[in-house]
Amino acid sequence: MRDVEQRANAPADPRSGTQPDPRSGTQPDARSGTQPDPRSGTEPDPRSGTEPVPRSKRLRHGWILELLGAIAVYLGYDWLRDQATGTSAAALHHAEQIVSAEQFLGLYHEHSIQQAFLGADWFLAFWNIYYGTIHFVLPVVALVWLYRAVPARYLLWRNTLLFMLGFALVGFFLYPLTPPRLMPAHYDFVDTAARYFNFGPQVRVTFDAAGQPSAAAVREFGNLFAAMPSLHVGWSTWVALSLWPVVRRRWVRVLLALYPVTILFCIVVTANHWVLDAVGGWVVLGLGYLCARGVAWLGVCRRARARQQLGPPGGTPHR
Repeated sequence: MRDVEQRANAPADPRSGTQPDPRSGTQPDARSGTQPDPRSGTEPDPRSGTEPVPRSKRLRHGWILELLGAIAVYLGYDWLRDQATGTSAAALHHAEQIVSAEQFLGLYHEHSIQQAFLGADWFLAFWNIYYGTIHFVLPVVALVWLYRAVPARYLLWRNTLLFMLGFALVGFFLYPLTPPRLMPAHYDFVDTAARYFNFGPQVRVTFDAAGQPSAAAVREFGNLFAAMPSLHVGWSTWVALSLWPVVRRRWVRVLLALYPVTILFCIVVTANHWVLDAVGGWVVLGLGYLCARGVAWLGVCRRARARQQLGPPGGTPHR
């Protein structure tokens, strides 16, 4: 009987893969590499080398803070975007520069692509709706997915998105640009938002005596010259890259790869952007990612210093 009791009271062999009884109140050793439950509100041990997660994950219902923060950031971005509206003369001059550059590079195909589909009302109505909806829906889906499934990755790509917004505002302020649909008549572009069905304002853009968009147009559309960079292309590529390592099903990866391609076609056939605007979207994405990586690297350095000061897990802090 004594032998049985000794075996029953003996600690579990860590090589056996057995877990301590949760009713016993014992906790796994920090050196085992286990991470605390983010819902518990506890901080990870800086000596353990665990990946960082959003601080909101350590709070009960912390996702509400992320949601409120996202709403505040977008409202601030939207307001600043409208304040960055340039003059019509500058925007048209920049558009002429873009056309010349695209002709030199062999990229000026916006007019021929749109002309090929003007007879298909349902087709252009579909792309109008696609332009005004999917651009907002999929980034939200990606953020929610990453936040729930891969919090450390969410942190990196959320910060990338924030930096993208900042760089885009700089572009809107420094380079107001007339989109193809608002170019003078001799360019022969069609404003598909006004001619074909869509979920947004289906009205023609009007200009005042000074050549600026009228107050009614600004109320309906905001900053009409915020075309460079194209965040439609930037955000769609952001979605594909942020989710790519997370998804495993081949058909989902195919859809992710096609998503930026469909957005590029969409912005061109609806005459909302030039092809080079898409390149601008990829540039701000690259800059945003580099900045987010820089922030992550600073965090790694800070945690490394903390580990040096605290010493190894279970050890004595360094003096």
